[in-house]
Amino acid sequence: MTGTTLDDYTDRYARRVRGMTASEIRALFAVASRPEVVSLAGGAPYIAALPLDAVGEMLGRLGAEHGSTTLQYGIGQGSPELRERICEVMALSGIDASCGASPDDVVVTVGGQQALDLVARLFLDPGDVVLAEGPTYVGALGVFQAAQAQVVHVPMDDDGLIPEALEVAIADQARAGRRVKFLYTIPTYQNPAGVTLSDERRERVLDICERAGLLVVEDDPYGQLGFEGDAPAPLRARRRDGVFYLSTFSKTFAPGLRVGWILAPHAVRDKLVIASEAQILCPSAFAQAAVSTYLSTMPWREQLKVYRELYRERRDALLGALHDQMPEGTTWTRPTGGLFVWASLPDGLDAKAMMPRSIAARVAYVPGTGFYADGTGTGNMRLNFSFPAPERIREGVRRLARVMEQELAMRQVFGPVTPTGGRRGGPDVPGPDLA
Repeated sequence: MTGTTLDDYTDRYARRVRGMTASEIRALFAVASRPEVVSLAGGAPYIAALPLDAVGEMLGRLGAEHGSTTLQYGIGQGSPELRERICEVMALSGIDASCGASPDDVVVTVGGQQALDLVARLFLDPGDVVLAEGPTYVGALGVFQAAQAQVVHVPMDDDGLIPEALEVAIADQARAGRRVKFLYTIPTYQNPAGVTLSDERRERVLDICERAGLLVVEDDPYGQLGFEGDAPAPLRARRRDGVFYLSTFSKTFAPGLRVGWILAPHAVRDKLVIASEAQILCPSAFAQAAVSTYLSTMPWREQLKVYRELYRERRDALLGALHDQMPEGTTWTRPTGGLFVWASLPDGLDAKAMMPRSIAARVAYVPGTGFYADGTGTGNMRLNFSFPAPERIREGVRRLARVMEQELAMRQVFGPVTPTGGRRGGPDVPGPDLA
């Protein structure tokens, strides 16, 4: 007797659909958005900190005075004006004309997610290997899995990706006869770990990839959201060849506009544009005009300072609450920027198994398993501090600590439970903060 399915189209799907899985974060949104739940789960910026009245007036003028162009089709690469403004934004981080940054080599995308998808479409064949930090951004995992690529994680510590581990991973894949296409990395205020790749390691990682003939895909959504001085210069500011720089205005302006970009080697630009046109024809002219006008007419540099101060206060609230409330054996990272803290649970606790009880206690987080391609990370969780107010953060941690204490008490009564999916934190992850 054969099994049945509720999906009548199962036998008709393309092979690549078999690798598609629901995002751990997206699955939480419906529950975490309830007002009674303190959500430490998402990665949403605090949009209420924007001058919304001025932004609203700006958007109204764009439609009323320039609607004949802003509501029309645009060009596949993105408007020249926005690409010029993007170069001004990148120059703040050191990516300027001196290292080959040019509006001609910028491709505007529908958020950073489309930028990732375009790179995957251009470079990944089924069975190819992508090296990525462990843990890494859940949205990138979805893109690479949809491309039928294999993600191999490279361990991190408090100083980011470990160069020696990267060399080992490259050598292991070569011995196994597998084709590694690129290193995907979030070197600055990493999502989900919150750690930053040190200056010295950035040079070593670039040297290793250059010797191995590996492309580098640098994802940098958070680089301008540092709390303790300037972040190290991006990888793209150090090397122009073989480094793709991806970023977005979702974290520094408005995620609802869905505007991101790729700075690509010149030879690849046209192929990125062709691939983008095949997907979306052209990015939204209205959204591009909104970002261009914001960058041209509003004090966006001062707004970045507002975000930095706001997020620093909320990070401090989270770190202080973790210090005061968490049971013994819990460790966590201490980010100097970005939106996230990565916590490791006491031995025997499983963040995914604990999730229903946490929701019942009206607090949400993201289990660590969502950030590994192989399902490890059961003993970890990602905590966001950008959206809730400090008092809500402290209350959320109080509720979470109570759930963990109850779990530990049950463990003492019924004995240890081995977490599923491998050891806590993933394979070979060193150090107390990421272990």
